[in-house]
Amino acid sequence: MQVTPDRVVEILSRAAPEPLTLPVRSLDHADHVLRTALMGYPELAADHLLHPEAARDLPAIVSSIVRRATLLIEREGLRGCELEGRVVRRARIYKAVLELALNLIGVERAWAGIGRDGAELVLRSLVNALEAWEGKDRGELGEPAVLAGVIERELERARRVNRGKSMVAAMAAEIEKGLRGDSLAKSFVEAAGKVFAENFYRRAYEARICKFGNDYALGLRWLRHLGFVQVSTNPVLAARAYEDDTELWEAFKKYASKVLSSEHPEWFAEPEKYADDLAMEATRFALLENFYVFRVPFVLSGYHDGLVSYQLNPLIAHDAEKGVEAVKVFVERLERDLSVYDEYLWWGYSVPEKGRPNLVVKVAAAYPAAIEIAERINSMGVGQNITLSYTVSQEVLVGAAALRGMAKAVKKGIVPTQTYNTNMGGRLEDHLREVLAAKLLLEALGKLGEEEKWRLLDRLASKLGVKLEEWSEARRKGLEAAVEYLCSVRVMGRNLRRAEYVEALAETKAFGSCADVERMLEKWERAVSLSGTYVTKRVYEIFFAPWNRGKWVEYLVKTVGVARDQAELVLDRFDLLPASKRKSIDTLLTLSSINVTNTEFPDHQLNVVEAATGLSLEELRESVAKPLSGNELELLMQLEDFVKAYEASPETAELLSEAGIKQDYGHRGVSPNDWPSYGPCAKTLREFTNAYLAFRSKAIELAKEVGLASQNR
Repeated sequence: MQVTPDRVVEILSRAAPEPLTLPVRSLDHADHVLRTALMGYPELAADHLLHPEAARDLPAIVSSIVRRATLLIEREGLRGCELEGRVVRRARIYKAVLELALNLIGVERAWAGIGRDGAELVLRSLVNALEAWEGKDRGELGEPAVLAGVIERELERARRVNRGKSMVAAMAAEIEKGLRGDSLAKSFVEAAGKVFAENFYRRAYEARICKFGNDYALGLRWLRHLGFVQVSTNPVLAARAYEDDTELWEAFKKYASKVLSSEHPEWFAEPEKYADDLAMEATRFALLENFYVFRVPFVLSGYHDGLVSYQLNPLIAHDAEKGVEAVKVFVERLERDLSVYDEYLWWGYSVPEKGRPNLVVKVAAAYPAAIEIAERINSMGVGQNITLSYTVSQEVLVGAAALRGMAKAVKKGIVPTQTYNTNMGGRLEDHLREVLAAKLLLEALGKLGEEEKWRLLDRLASKLGVKLEEWSEARRKGLEAAVEYLCSVRVMGRNLRRAEYVEALAETKAFGSCADVERMLEKWERAVSLSGTYVTKRVYEIFFAPWNRGKWVEYLVKTVGVARDQAELVLDRFDLLPASKRKSIDTLLTLSSINVTNTEFPDHQLNVVEAATGLSLEELRESVAKPLSGNELELLMQLEDFVKAYEASPETAELLSEAGIKQDYGHRGVSPNDWPSYGPCAKTLREFTNAYLAFRSKAIELAKEVGLASQNR
């Protein structure tokens, strides 16, 4: 068999890792790294050395790893019998050493307390070892096929992220440009080091401008090297991870066949009856790698960073009892896996708590039950991510419940897990744009007769490229429904100034000439595009402005009975999470060194990097606390649904008064009983529910396939 880089990639894609079993039988840290890597867990092997207890002995440990690896490589040539097995073992060694090198040039070095000088010394040793092994490959194969295959597989996995439309994929392209055929290992490490060091997110994280998370389930190790400390997922993103990484679905199928079918045969006998259990396991399996990647920052930060979001089944989000019970089940299953993983990750080290899930549960604030769920799960020490939240009312009421729950945990001696208060600003923006576009179009149509109205709408539908059958269906539902359909993001996009829409409004003469309409819509577009940011800034002020932060400390002391330093700890572990971004400015205007983590889509990261080019980090420091200029807020306050998002509800105003906060934040915000019907809540809940049902159906079909295969064996 000829060994080429492509052949190596093919071999590695088939090489399944051995199961992690207990007890761990390692001699020392170097032996443990090599054993773990050769079992098929090179990333875990590299991460094992990211602990302060290893930092002081790192040069000696790495020296032993290189010596033992060299002996194995020299002993096992790439000719003769069992060639595939030898290729896999050598590739796993290379991969582990490359991952260790990336950890040393990433922010992980500082997390583990590894000094810069020590890291550079070890990095030189690792690169020199890789170059020597690269020479061994050349001598045996005529080219460094194994190393090239390992690097190509690494780059190819990065290119998968969001199907190539991602910052990680762009980083991979830059690293690939820097590769040199005559010095593959060294050029890869050098190129990666340069790309990491120059990245905006890395520089912003190290300058303490803000913390960052990822709204996607793939590509996380590279983002971790830049300082990303959180990943946020939902049913849509879990399904997309399986779509983008076909190997993941095949791996889950094998897991279901070998493990789940024996543990829970009833699931495969009656998959429809256990549909939610199957969906939970499919989601958990998809996210396991996420949990593994972020174990290091989670444990080393004392449960402050390294969190992975898991969204509760949206079908039970309205039921507090069912929601809390589902959390308990998920935590129990996850802790079982993480306990084994941690035995390998932290073998030989002093770690206070192994297996504790680096989990935040996404609780849908689309229902009043979110208030109770947030308080109860946080009181158990389980972190939370308040989601489907667009309004001051939701974020303050559910956020305060989370704070009370965390304080109850602290009172019992439980170190609380970081909790997030999400503001889905982009989805609020989408909703307001749709509502405004429909309102303006209906107002304009009021100037026309009945037949003229429909002729104009027919022309607009045609110009927007709407399919005839879809337009016919919308037409049958009446004028308002037809207008709402045409003004939806799905049809018109995210731009009030779309030419076809401008022409339609101008044709009615309701708002003047085409130029007049353009000017009007330009002002509205600028205002709507800042709507989510206005809400984010207000929520940040309510919780974290210097004149309010201390009030929440006092509130927790008074209502829960914790000590002041415990209440301060709780506030420190509560971050605002600006999310669902549509534009780079959504990130750049919401940065803070404390109590903010910005979570980003992979393609949005590209936009932020481009927009930040030429800006100094100091210009961006504490941007979330800086007021916005202009009259956009005045315009937005003319929109009823924005007022509902921006002002406090009566219940929120009462809570703020109880907390001693005197500022007037209004009283016209949406009340908890109206959360389910509030526009953005209803729309997102429908989307997430449909995505969940589709994902669940796929899990059911897989269970049927596995069950049938089992019967035929």
